[in-house]
Amino acid sequence: MGYSIRIKRADGGDAVLPEKHDIAGGTYAVGGTRDAWLYVTYNYAGTFHRVIGGEGLRSLDGGCVRDSLPVLDKAIAALGEAQPDADYWKATDGNAKKALVGLKAIADLALQAFPDERLTWEVD
Repeated sequence: MGYSIRIKRADGGDAVLPEKHDIAGGTYAVGGTRDAWLYVTYNYAGTFHRVIGGEGLRSLDGGCVRDSLPVLDKAIAALGEAQPDADYWKATDGNAKKALVGLKAIADLALQAFPDERLTWEVD
């Protein structure tokens, strides 16, 4: 179980990026994907609640991607120099930080692709 997080366009459709990326979470697309999407294990929920507050990653649901950047930056900074573990599923600060860095990178790509559009998060 985990979080399926995608970026939606103003018309409600998924944000499809102009170029492929290889940002991976609990799943990944061999050869990359153009989807502004990331799957993150629920194992990191405790860390997300601690560094984001509220409902953790679910706090992003329905929110504006651009407005969430300071929240993601603050959460990443709160995890300091934590490094990811070789075991993706392990609930470590480093693994949670890697997921947040990946989400921010996908957000940055989507905002570059759709600079004048209000993009929102969908967190399932």
